[in-house]
Amino acid sequence: MNKKLTQLLLAGVTALIALTACDDNTATLGVEMMPKSDLVTKTYQAYDVTTESYPVGDAVLARTNKSYLGRFTDPETNTTVMSDFMAQFHNDEGFNIPTTVHDDVCTRFDLRLFIDEFVGDSLQSFKLSVYELNQPLDPNADYYTNINPADYYDPDSEPIAVKWFTLSDRTITDTERWDKSYSNNILVSLPTELGTQIIRDYRQHPEHFENTLTWQQSGNPCSKGLYFKLEHGDGAMAYISLVQLNIFYRYYEDVISRDTVSMASFAATDAVVQATRFENTNLERLLDDTSATYLKSPAGIFTLATIPAEQINVNDTINSAKLTLTRYNDQVDSPFKLGIPKTVLLVRLDDYLNGFFENYKTNDSKESYLATFDKGTNTYKFENIARLITRMAKEKQEGTATENWNKVLIIPVEPTKDSSGKIVKLNHDFSMNSARLVGGQGNPLKLEVVYTNYK
Repeated sequence: MNKKLTQLLLAGVTALIALTACDDNTATLGVEMMPKSDLVTKTYQAYDVTTESYPVGDAVLARTNKSYLGRFTDPETNTTVMSDFMAQFHNDEGFNIPTTVHDDVCTRFDLRLFIDEFVGDSLQSFKLSVYELNQPLDPNADYYTNINPADYYDPDSEPIAVKWFTLSDRTITDTERWDKSYSNNILVSLPTELGTQIIRDYRQHPEHFENTLTWQQSGNPCSKGLYFKLEHGDGAMAYISLVQLNIFYRYYEDVISRDTVSMASFAATDAVVQATRFENTNLERLLDDTSATYLKSPAGIFTLATIPAEQINVNDTINSAKLTLTRYNDQVDSPFKLGIPKTVLLVRLDDYLNGFFENYKTNDSKESYLATFDKGTNTYKFENIARLITRMAKEKQEGTATENWNKVLIIPVEPTKDSSGKIVKLNHDFSMNSARLVGGQGNPLKLEVVYTNYK
């Protein structure tokens, strides 16, 4: 190999080594080429956020596919929640009662209130009265948890049924209770003559049973709906997933067969109105407690926060803005203590007052955000609300700020997700939950803001 060729090969290897070294570390390439005056810097700043408890007044949108029945006193706060409900019944198209029913007579007429879950002592006794509604609930209307049932039934009328019950049915055997096919429910017997009236109306006017609307307008017993009024009891709250109205009868399947027992059913589902009423008592002590704030559901207390957006420097880019709410541990040890809200919504106060839930809105990560409870740190963390506080600050600068321009609510919510995990609906959380949060008078939270700017 001649000397010139050797020199060329050595030069190529040197160039390759230099190129490889450059590829291994290009993180600062752009910065090294920029003038020093353009270097990016980050600045951290913490701002005080004041919070207070916000009374709901028992009036939140009662849009839920469950109903609630019971009365429960929280052992931690000594506050009490009472709930009962009104429900209508859906009539499936194709409703049918055989023509061979014995004398068109109902042999049994009952209601079953299926219990999804409950809070409290399942052996506590309750008294329930069932009344017929004298006018149907409007399926296009919004109903709130402070609804007055007296507007829909006659308080001076007699109930069509009265039932003493416990959430754990003691009238059945343990073998039946633990059978896999058993679903916990409250059974309420109704007068059979009312069921007979429905069967005979079906025989004379089958058009009354074509769909839910014709059923509700038929004038039949229970067709406008029922009010399930809690009369007496304390110590438990049932979450009712389904109410079913059942008409039993005996009929012949054919002329030579033995008679058979069957039934026709109507169900209270999300296709019709279910309006739950809540009454919270003894909340005043919590609202007067300025050493902390509270989240209490159902329909009890939210937390109101005031964001110091006027202090935010919008001339620099806000890289992140984190707000953390810390929960105090319970002070009372009880087997019946309430749960902790799992998911909370941060939303501007004006947006909430102007129909956030009524308009089927969900979190948009611009003016509304979700946070889930972290058991490990005992906190709710809103990791980055930068867009929100930037918008607040600009509204103040531009003179478009409203009276509540810098106020947000923290609200317990129940999200509904589609098959891909995307949140498609947000409702108020009606579970029996409570949390005492760090905050209140003289104890501000910290809004942690990181600015990004250029020198």
